[in-house]
Amino acid sequence: MSSPTESTVDVLIIGAGPAGLMCANALHRAGVNVRIIDKRAVGVAAGQADGIQARTIEVLQSYGLGDTLIREGAHFYRAAFYNPGPDGGIVRADRTPSIASPTARYPYLITRHQGAIEALFRGSMEPMGLFVQRSTIPTGIEISQEESELNDPQAYPVKVTLKRLDREEDDIEVVKAKFIVGCDGAHSWVRNTLDSFFGVVDMVVETDFPDTRCWSFLHSNHGVLMNVPREGDLMRYYIQLPEDTDYVDKTTGRVDKSRASPEKLIERAQKIFQPFNMKQAGPVEWWTIYIIGQRVAQKYSVHDRIFIAGDACHTHSPKSGQGMNASMNDTHNLAWKLAYVLRGWAPMSLLQTYEAERLKFARDLIAFDKRWAGLMASKPRSEENPDGITHEEFVEAFQTFSGFSSGVGIRYEPSTVVNPTHQSLASKLTIGERMIPHVFVQAADIRPVNIHDRMPSDTRFKVLFFTGDLAAAETKARLRALAEELEAPGSFLRRYGQGDYHKVFDILCVCTAKKEDVDYTDVPKTLRTHWTKVLLDDTDMHGREGGGGFVAYGIKPEGSVIIVVRPDGYVGMIAPFDRLDDISAYFSSFMLGVSS
Repeated sequence: MSSPTESTVDVLIIGAGPAGLMCANALHRAGVNVRIIDKRAVGVAAGQADGIQARTIEVLQSYGLGDTLIREGAHFYRAAFYNPGPDGGIVRADRTPSIASPTARYPYLITRHQGAIEALFRGSMEPMGLFVQRSTIPTGIEISQEESELNDPQAYPVKVTLKRLDREEDDIEVVKAKFIVGCDGAHSWVRNTLDSFFGVVDMVVETDFPDTRCWSFLHSNHGVLMNVPREGDLMRYYIQLPEDTDYVDKTTGRVDKSRASPEKLIERAQKIFQPFNMKQAGPVEWWTIYIIGQRVAQKYSVHDRIFIAGDACHTHSPKSGQGMNASMNDTHNLAWKLAYVLRGWAPMSLLQTYEAERLKFARDLIAFDKRWAGLMASKPRSEENPDGITHEEFVEAFQTFSGFSSGVGIRYEPSTVVNPTHQSLASKLTIGERMIPHVFVQAADIRPVNIHDRMPSDTRFKVLFFTGDLAAAETKARLRALAEELEAPGSFLRRYGQGDYHKVFDILCVCTAKKEDVDYTDVPKTLRTHWTKVLLDDTDMHGREGGGGFVAYGIKPEGSVIIVVRPDGYVGMIAPFDRLDDISAYFSSFMLGVSS
């Protein structure tokens, strides 16, 4: 037998599902030497997770992947709620927006099967030369216990043995890695609650159910069903199964699919839909039985060298629509931090903020999911069931949870990368939450542009300077003085700009001036790094879009406010123009300075 081959890599990602592919794509775009492996010979073709929440659409758009998703996926703007009627069937109780969060750029959900989401990432990676290495599994892992190695970001303290399942010879490889990211499913769990059982079926149907193309929640005397529209005419039904279902082998606790069938699931769904008709109109595209437990890992990393993300960290019911969303946002949070450490821009301690931020989110998610799953499973209140849930309680919970479930209301707590000191300067823009989208116009050509589209996920901090009326001499003088301070050797741009601050900081300037009164060249060159980066809080030439941005963010008209947005799109800090030292202190808490 020949000796195993050996190799080195900066980051080895295990698992090519949405979390792993998000990480691989982000790191490869950042110039990191990364490999991604997966035990599957081919990717997901159909089924699996399918719901994309509002914040995740924003994140995918920041990587240039949103347009394809929006074009190909099914959108649903409205949710419908059904309860048991007096004749034994279901009746509609209410309709509401599917996303109740007023700041969502995309006020809807999109459904697209997991395979198509994975294809989005591969379509981005493969032209750049990064491919998933398939039919490959890890069979052993070792991590150095030497502090000198663990503390040196350029060392390779992790050794992983890989086995190729598609080879009989030369099938073993030993990889030395700086970091490992495990995105390959459940490992060590803390059990939070009992499992629940669901049947899921994807198919085209014929139905007279009037809300078939809405996100619909059906509580009936025959059970609970969630109606989810899919791309084209496809439908997905999540059908809650009784706890005593015979689809589960009681001795092993595992699903025995031989005891179930799509026909049995469809029959149960038809009873729930009564008095509406629903029948299969084509082959079943995909079906399964889920056992979902609400669990969260105790920790997300080992020595800040081995990280877990996605289902390896948390599992929850499909009713909350968080599966792919939570997983992709885990590695969206981690990727830029890995890139900064590997580049030598930040110390190893920055990586600790991944677990601090995402573990808290996961615990909040489990609490939310436990409450939401309980509401979904609860029988409606009636004379026969006085302890049941009222329709008003269910809808109120749906709308209350919307900020969390949509992702737009997620808030990271104060830390080295979240400094809330000057929160009052932008009272409606919460430090620790994602930057609120808003339409401004470019000063150069008066083209309306959403500020999110000027903040791509390119691992740079976005530094936004909100200033007053650029036509006023006082404002111009203030900007010139600010530009001189920023160019000085001791400014944060110079101290933490790694020799060329444009690699680290992307500067935008937003002014309250009217489009008739100013030119983009009125802004000092330091604050106008490109003609597309000078924006006006005014309407376009036809008055259709733009304006009201300062009000939406809670910034006074005179401005003089700096907003620092992290590479993952979350607001890290706010400061006034005359407190540049505060911004320097913010960056000094997690970045390594370089002399200019």
